[in-house]
Amino acid sequence: MTRELFREDSYLKECEASVSATKDNAIMLDQTIFYPTGGGQPGDTGVFVLANGQELNIINTLKDTDTGEILHVVDEGTRLPNAGDMITCRIDWKRRHQLMRMHTALHIMCSKIDAPVSGGSIGVEKSRLDFDLPESPDKEALAAAINGEIEANLSLEIGEITDDELNANPDLIRTMSVKPPMGQGSVRTIKVGSVDYQPCGGTHVKNTGEIGLIRIGKVEKKGKQNRRINIHFA
Repeated sequence: MTRELFREDSYLKECEASVSATKDNAIMLDQTIFYPTGGGQPGDTGVFVLANGQELNIINTLKDTDTGEILHVVDEGTRLPNAGDMITCRIDWKRRHQLMRMHTALHIMCSKIDAPVSGGSIGVEKSRLDFDLPESPDKEALAAAINGEIEANLSLEIGEITDDELNANPDLIRTMSVKPPMGQGSVRTIKVGSVDYQPCGGTHVKNTGEIGLIRIGKVEKKGKQNRRINIHFA
């Protein structure tokens, strides 16, 4: 399986890797800094630079639904490298960093609303969480609470919890429909200061101050017991 360098260090912008295989219009590597779509976070884009200097545009990163291997997707018709070829991986850092900022902001918002999360999506300019809520929260109060934690410049800590510990603490799982991957013995966790602690495999900033201030956009009613809250960078 591919070594997932992005889980060890979300700030890696470039790495060397060896092509392990290809499939259709996708490339698999022995290691990668490209995050695959998952947990509401889009897959990374960027370029692969071949030994001859040729650049291949990576238009998406996904996990193979059958094998779990990370697929780096290129445009249809692109000539693929051979297994064993060495390449340089470079992510679109500006895009990734915005997704990291948004993802961490959503964790803070999750801590400010006492309700399960029923859905979510992370975007470059706008992100959202859906909550199992009968009434909409006060937008101004919510924005002030989130921005207060951002201005406090809290540190983030990557950790792990055993499957048994997670089973004994089910309240750590805030999402109703998506459960963290278990069966490997432990699950990766993200802790935002003393504000939020939950399983998460996504990429995040090191400190909340790096997010920048946010504003609450539309709060949409998506059912009798569902409120969709959108956030934007201020």
